[in-house]
Amino acid sequence: MQVYALRLKPGQDLKTELQNFITGHKIEAAAIITCVGSLQKATLRLANQSEYQTYEQKMEIVSLVGTLAVEGSHVHISLSDSSGTTIGGHLVEGCLVYTTAEIILGVLPDLRFARELDEASGYKELKVYSRKRKNNNKF
Repeated sequence: MQVYALRLKPGQDLKTELQNFITGHKIEAAAIITCVGSLQKATLRLANQSEYQTYEQKMEIVSLVGTLAVEGSHVHISLSDSSGTTIGGHLVEGCLVYTTAEIILGVLPDLRFARELDEASGYKELKVYSRKRKNNNKF
């Protein structure tokens, strides 16, 4: 595994900057190892909802997890407000860094992640391909 560490600064969009990093480095398979930081504005897609929810308050990032690739990423975030109330959902554009976002990414050079329509779920879901196997077989 190759590891990258990056820091986002105030006002940067968390999702946009993560995807720009992945695209800029032509990363085909990565996972978020850890992240700490805070947001001043958060936009999430909550479980089983089609509309986005926006929170205009300062919140701590208590978890950021997901799979990342040039072919598409899937990231979830959990945030805590000043009273300790925690919310979580799908990370979407509109999550603006407050003080910092310190992110460690693990790149998996022997794999390629793709997003392909899954008939059962109706969503583009993760497909994992080996870069070492002949015929690029799926896992």
